Amino acid sequence: MSLPLPADPYSLANGLDRIRASGRFRTRRTIASAQGTLVRSEGRTFINFSSNDYLGLANDGRLVQALQAGAADYGVGSGASPLICGRSRAHEQLEEAVAQHLGRSRAVLFSSGYQANLAVITSFAPRRENVVVMDRDNHASLIDGARLARAGLRRYAHHDVEELENLCGSDCALVATDGVFSMDGSIAALPDIVALCVRRRILLAVDDAHGFGVLGKTGGGTPEHYSLEQAQVPVLMGTFAKACGVMGAFVAGPDEVIETLIQTGRSYIYSTAMPPALAAAACRALAIVERESWRRDKLRALVDRFVRGARQLDLPLIPSQTPIQGLFAGSAEAAVRRSERLRAQGLWVNAIRAPTVAKNTERLRITLSAGHSEEQVDRLLEVLAVTAE
Repeated sequence: MSLPLPADPYSLANGLDRIRASGRFRTRRTIASAQGTLVRSEGRTFINFSSNDYLGLANDGRLVQALQAGAADYGVGSGASPLICGRSRAHEQLEEAVAQHLGRSRAVLFSSGYQANLAVITSFAPRRENVVVMDRDNHASLIDGARLARAGLRRYAHHDVEELENLCGSDCALVATDGVFSMDGSIAALPDIVALCVRRRILLAVDDAHGFGVLGKTGGGTPEHYSLEQAQVPVLMGTFAKACGVMGAFVAGPDEVIETLIQTGRSYIYSTAMPPALAAAACRALAIVERESWRRDKLRALVDRFVRGARQLDLPLIPSQTPIQGLFAGSAEAAVRRSERLRAQGLWVNAIRAPTVAKNTERLRITLSAGHSEEQVDRLLEVLAVTAE
């Protein structure tokens, strides 16, 4: 016997109707192929400009082999949280490889970037009287971390370092920012933020999910892009699910930072460890990211090609020098219409709407990959030119 829905006006059905009416209803689509620049869905092939697989590694044969070998050695599941019996030698090797790659003392693994950010905020701002100050456009996981910690949350206007300083009172325990912002592709002004945090003796955490592997000579991310050291960016989060093409995340930093996360990070302590086979695949991916710098070179060239073409077409592009390229649409409805027109032409480009971005800043989020060809980028520009509102 099913339970009745709550009575109006609080029914779930009414809530869903309101989401539909506001143009914010989300539809899931299923792909029937490996992730890549070409994907199959609903019997059609699309050029994929929505994936975060920035270096084109998600379907790399070497990672498939590493995953298979890891499964042969360790099985499928990890069986427990890392502090019980779920931490394998594959996890340990990946943590060591991350720390070495980034020039940091230690690293600790998480099953997702979301879990990593929850652990960071709740561990370093654990009391109600603590205040976390963060960029208004930070990823939702950082905001949710502050809510979970019940810490005070102050948010400064996007990239406004002057307002950041004004909000950093004596009660500020932590400043948190994305390295590369996921919805506009802009890069945080880390040197200015670092100078502020060092001067005020405030702990700085950087979510570099979209910078790690992409920016810097070796793919060290936003800190490497700015030549910043561990002492300047003591808490650095990154994921393997984007440029590395695998799954999972890490936080890297000084010994006392990492040990604090291990001892107090609830999303670490009470979550099953990521599968060891995925850790083995991520370790292989990390080596490729560091060694094959041509992938970053090609990606930068494709970004430059797209930006030049968009400017020539006078498209309302959000300024960005990263693979994330935002194209303003004007409204949620316009963003969805533009996305559907691109889809009809065989291009997979998602519409991004409130509350992911602020109302009236709805956009198409275009992401480029080292796996794309120049011809595919030119095709995107060609279709954008003829599908404008």
